[in-house]
Amino acid sequence: MPAKPNQPKRRPSRFSSNSNRSSFSKRSTRDEEEKAVEVDGEISSVLAGTMFRVRLESGHEVLAHISGKMRKRFIRLVVGDKVKMEMSPYDLTKARIVFRVG
Repeated sequence: MPAKPNQPKRRPSRFSSNSNRSSFSKRSTRDEEEKAVEVDGEISSVLAGTMFRVRLESGHEVLAHISGKMRKRFIRLVVGDKVKMEMSPYDLTKARIVFRVG
């Protein structure tokens, strides 16, 4: 039999023990505090560039754009549609439309 060429030894994996892997799955409390606020509204006007003026149930109006999944699925929105939106807790004048209710 021919002799086997010298094969380099394999290095141990960085994630060989479960103790290292568990540190990546932990969530910080800061992530939970920065979650988006979900609100319902009704489209009051359609603007250029897939932007919409949406009236909230409280009477306030916000500027909203369509989420990427709605763009991908070609969901059409018209004046009078009820929508579900996500708003950042830092800027309550802008929102992202994530679902068309009707």
